[in-house]
Amino acid sequence: MSPVEPGAAPVEPGAAHEEPGAAPAEADTPPVEPGAAPVEPGAAPAEHHRLHPFTPLRRAWVPIGAVIGVLSQQVDRAQEWARDLGSVLGVLLLLGLLLLGALYGFLSWWFTSYAVTDTELRIRTGLLFRRTAHIRLDRLQAVDVTQPLLARATGVAKLKLDVIGTDDKDELAFLGEREARALRAELLARAAGFAPAEAAGVGEAPVHGLLRVPADRLWRSLLLSLGVWGALAGGLAASVAVWWISASLVVSLAMLLPVLGGVWAASGGRFLTEYDWTVADSPDGLRLDHGLLDRAHETVPPGRVQMVRIVEPLLWRRRGWVRVELAVAGSKNDVLVPVAERGEAYAVVARVLPGVELADLEFAPSPGRASRWVVPVWWKGYGLAVSPQVFAARHGRLCRRTEIVPHAKVQSVRLTQGPWERARGVADVSVDHGANGTVTARLRAAAEAAEFLHAQADRSRTGRADASPDRWMT
Repeated sequence: MSPVEPGAAPVEPGAAHEEPGAAPAEADTPPVEPGAAPVEPGAAPAEHHRLHPFTPLRRAWVPIGAVIGVLSQQVDRAQEWARDLGSVLGVLLLLGLLLLGALYGFLSWWFTSYAVTDTELRIRTGLLFRRTAHIRLDRLQAVDVTQPLLARATGVAKLKLDVIGTDDKDELAFLGEREARALRAELLARAAGFAPAEAAGVGEAPVHGLLRVPADRLWRSLLLSLGVWGALAGGLAASVAVWWISASLVVSLAMLLPVLGGVWAASGGRFLTEYDWTVADSPDGLRLDHGLLDRAHETVPPGRVQMVRIVEPLLWRRRGWVRVELAVAGSKNDVLVPVAERGEAYAVVARVLPGVELADLEFAPSPGRASRWVVPVWWKGYGLAVSPQVFAARHGRLCRRTEIVPHAKVQSVRLTQGPWERARGVADVSVDHGANGTVTARLRAAAEAAEFLHAQADRSRTGRADASPDRWMT
């Protein structure tokens, strides 16, 4: 029996003990999945959560819809199968199809889960082929909550995540509405730099309403859109001409239906999507809420807007209405305001581009003597304006478009000249921004364009050096 050191605690019978020189015992740690972030010593394993029980019902219709789609393409053969099987076997086959769809929906829901760690959001999916998405929270730029009509009726919501450097959005469909909003608030808080223990209790960031689009203004603006009426008139004229030439009503209707679909998407579809459009300001960006049937709650992240476009259709100008569109790096949110008075729209743009006063921009027109021979009539619609914060180009006469790019977002500048432009002494100056787009100031005097090329490169360099970081809640 070995002696006990003075002051040492007595060893209980049966307790484990260490041999002299042995390494200290380590606590059992959970296995780490391939590709997952390493678990910090002493950190609790991430707790995985399943989606809302409504999800299997939504996913069960995927195989059923696929079978229905195949049968609709083979109507005659499907009728022959139905006659051969008889009524009893047909009912049994239908029940088997429903059970198969239900089983698929349940299994896909059972094998889908998510977990939030200190540094990332993990989404596990896949029934046969497992996939685990690791979404770094410091790369998260927007979290949108959308509710299709059936989801609104059942009290669930879909969470869509915009991550820097990816074009496709990862999503969690579906969560309970309260759970979706709470998870969104927690993810935004962690992306903003809050500690994990604090992020869960931060809650939704406070919002301040900026603009709400009345329904009557929205439908009137759609009625005053020349593009919709032009497409409808052109489609009807083409269909009547085809009917007159071919004497076939089927061919005429086949040509008219795609046109009617496009007209509906630009009028009725837009009304359903942009109904009750609300813009609110919050520390995590501008909140956009809209939709009549399908409700969407989107976020325009601060500092990620690469370009702002002001659209002024011809029939809107007498009423002073404009439409504001965006180009956001890594996001498909492209509308900021569907229709608003000019002053209201400029106030919202000032929240996206701090320090920029659009009303103070003075556009210099293209030189008339040279430009009228390059682009007859339409040359009057071109203009260029530069301020200490932005580069702005204007074009269009029937539908005027003004595109504004902050100097800090300009990736490259170039000057181009075609042979006819060289002969008339004019050139085009283009800037590329971070949303893979280009803004061009057309028909500038060649000497002015060459001087502007170098000046804009300097402005972009100093703009990036002075720009504030793209950070939320700061």
